Amino acid sequence: MSSSYLPATTDSMVQALEAKEPAEAISILYRILENPSSSPEALRTKEQAITNLSDLLRQEKRAEDLRSLLTQLRPFFSLIPKAKTAKIVRGIIDAVAKIPGTSELQISLCKEMVQWTRAEKRTFLRQRVEARLAALLMENKEYSEALSLLSGLVKEVRRLDDKLLLVDIDLLESKLHFSLRNLPKAKAALTAARTAANAIYVPPAQQGTIDLQSGILHAEEKDYKTAYSYFFEAFEAFNALEDPRAVFSLKYMLLCKIMVSQADDVAGIIASKAGLNYMGPELDAMKAVADAHSKRSLKFFETALNNYKAQLEEDPIVHRHLSSLYDTLLEQNLCRLIEPFSRVEIAHVAELIELPIMHVEKKLSQMILDKKFAGTLDQGAGCLIIFDDPKTDAIFPATLETIANIGKVVDSLYLRSAKIMA
Repeated sequence: MSSSYLPATTDSMVQALEAKEPAEAISILYRILENPSSSPEALRTKEQAITNLSDLLRQEKRAEDLRSLLTQLRPFFSLIPKAKTAKIVRGIIDAVAKIPGTSELQISLCKEMVQWTRAEKRTFLRQRVEARLAALLMENKEYSEALSLLSGLVKEVRRLDDKLLLVDIDLLESKLHFSLRNLPKAKAALTAARTAANAIYVPPAQQGTIDLQSGILHAEEKDYKTAYSYFFEAFEAFNALEDPRAVFSLKYMLLCKIMVSQADDVAGIIASKAGLNYMGPELDAMKAVADAHSKRSLKFFETALNNYKAQLEEDPIVHRHLSSLYDTLLEQNLCRLIEPFSRVEIAHVAELIELPIMHVEKKLSQMILDKKFAGTLDQGAGCLIIFDDPKTDAIFPATLETIANIGKVVDSLYLRSAKIMA
């Protein structure tokens, strides 16, 4: 970077745009920013230079340079309005976020900016950077630190009645509690976000995020039909904005169809006009699961899980629901296979179902304990012994009912006699 600065003019900006190499353009833009002039035209040029420089540094994946740029610009921020400062700071943090593998750098950058905004008494910017920091901490699975940061921030924002930021924070809090498996608090935070959103205009992307979180919470409560409608609303919002989250909304819609045993509808949704725009591994994974569910085949189910590990097992929401679906399918298949037998080798059942013996034995013992069928495991002989379902004798319930009725008669007679004696 050259020590001599360039004039903060349109000509210098054109020179940067016409540079053949990104490194040359970056050097010119740095030299424009070094210009000490604070005239209105120079300030406007510098603002444009900052935008162009952050874009170039992002394209070159120079995250550390973006961080040092933010520190270097602090004297410049005192010359421009606070709203423009907030826009530039958030723009540079967003540019760092677009560079892969920079989560730790983003967290330290946000912490630095929080300290600076406190010292400069820039409350508006500090609250937004703190909200961003809480989101980064949650992504980094530092839940306790994120929660303590949010709990203080939400009180402060409620006092200021900044509804738009409050929607962001409540939504973030809902996601955080959901990650901690605290469903009641996740629902309460989401309700608070909806209440705040109803009082103001919410951008479509934000409304889509609220609907997506609503769908996730309803799916967690096994209310898949309501969840589907929320995922559909989120998909429509993200699809109109060409947001990459649209494919995940569509994926969760397909998951809901599978969970309510309407796996046959999955192919139709994927083949629709909206579905065809998002063809890829995410939808292929759900189609494979839907096919396995339609055929009631555990082998196909296992194959789908292995072939699409990143799309199914590494997505915590899909993984949780597919685990319960897998257990249900396994139980149904085992019950169907052992139905004709009174005594059967576990190895034979494992061979029929095409699963490891240990896995089948463990599941059978669990089903016996859960009283899914009456039986016992003879581990010495490696056999499963199935008992006939014990027939309940009708005389016992009838006898209990008769005794209960006699008890009521005696109580009634006692009350009458007590009245007569009085």
